[in-house]
Amino acid sequence: MLSSRDQHWNPEQYGRNASFVSELGAPLVELLAPQHGERVLDLGCGDGALSLRLLEHGCSVVAVDASSEMIEAARALGLDARCLDGQALSFSNEFDAVFTNAALHWMPDPEAVIAGVWNALRPGGRFVGECGGQGNVAAIVAALDAALAARGRAVPCPWFFPGPETYAALLGAWEFQVQSTALFPRNTLLPGDVGGWLETFAQPYTAALPPEEREPFIAEVVAALRPLLCDRRGDWRADYVRPRFHATRPIAEGG
Repeated sequence: MLSSRDQHWNPEQYGRNASFVSELGAPLVELLAPQHGERVLDLGCGDGALSLRLLEHGCSVVAVDASSEMIEAARALGLDARCLDGQALSFSNEFDAVFTNAALHWMPDPEAVIAGVWNALRPGGRFVGECGGQGNVAAIVAALDAALAARGRAVPCPWFFPGPETYAALLGAWEFQVQSTALFPRNTLLPGDVGGWLETFAQPYTAALPPEEREPFIAEVVAALRPLLCDRRGDWRADYVRPRFHATRPIAEGG
């Protein structure tokens, strides 16, 4: 959960409103296929829940995130967790794999991220990830934009939501070999109404308003989204779209 400007992370709030992020990361761990003894970089580790799963596979894990609060939570789990910007990695030929879940869309400079990942990987190492993609939370963004516009405000989208072709091209520019890439919708059940999601993830929008206006703003957005994202049983689902990819840094000829 690497921060962008105006986005701050509270591990307790995150655990309450976003535990589904790590719970839905199991297929990505399967795609990584971690092996005992491998050294893995968890890029954008958040509270470290998925880093622990990698440890359970016998990997040596370094967990990094730009949020010092999240890093404190990850360290409390006993992880080697370091507060680092994913757009300014400084590792060199150190990891067998780089793993990232639900973090890349918080990093607006994908070229810098990919360059850092390339340098961090050993030749033959793999880069496996999933993030928000083209069309992700489109209904939520539209409702946020409309509610801000009614108040005479506007906020540029704070997220980088690539399509699979876009991200494959970015990887290819660094000579990564793309093994697989896919874009799929994943309407995601929320633990409560979408208000908790907004409080946790939409701070770049609420930060555009004075503190006293933020609660009624969120309530208005929740009301606008109810016909779209809440079913007859009262269950809310966020309109997620996710690209998932697996790429490798090739072994140089004769290497």
